[in-house]
Amino acid sequence: MAPSGIGEVDPEAAWAALRSERKAMLIDVRTRAEWSFVGLPDLSEAGAEVALIEWQSFPAMTMNPDFTASALAAIEAAGAEEVYFICRSGVRSMRAALATAEAAGSAGWPLACFNVAEGFEGELDPTARRGVLNGWKARGLPWRQS
Repeated sequence: MAPSGIGEVDPEAAWAALRSERKAMLIDVRTRAEWSFVGLPDLSEAGAEVALIEWQSFPAMTMNPDFTASALAAIEAAGAEEVYFICRSGVRSMRAALATAEAAGSAGWPLACFNVAEGFEGELDPTARRGVLNGWKARGLPWRQS
C-alpha cells in the first residue's frame, strides 16, 4: 500500500499513462550500473525519454544528495504534472517519489507522484531470479539494453 499522497500503479498502468498523458514522465532511480547492465524502459513509442537520476550510487549505495533538486529540475524542464518513479523492484522508487513529492509540496508546487510497483525487474522468483514473475520487463513492456 502506498503512503498517503503517493499513487502506486503497476508497470502496465504506468506505460499506458506515459503513452497517453502528454504531461507525464518517468524517472528511473536505479544506479548507472543497473541502467548499463540490466537495461532501460524504452519510451520511444510514447515520444519520450526516461529521466535517469540515481537515488543511490553503486557500489557503496550512498544517497545522492542532489536527487530531489535534480528530479525537480527535470520535471520542470519537461513540464510534467504526473511523475512515475521506477527502480528494480519498487522500494527505492517509493522513497524517491516520497522525497520528490515532499520537496515539491514544500515549494508550493502540486505534483502527482506515482511509484511503479514491481519496478523494472520485479520480485524474486522461487529460484531467486528477477525479471520473470512481474515487473516492467516480465510484463513485456518496451525496454532496451545499452
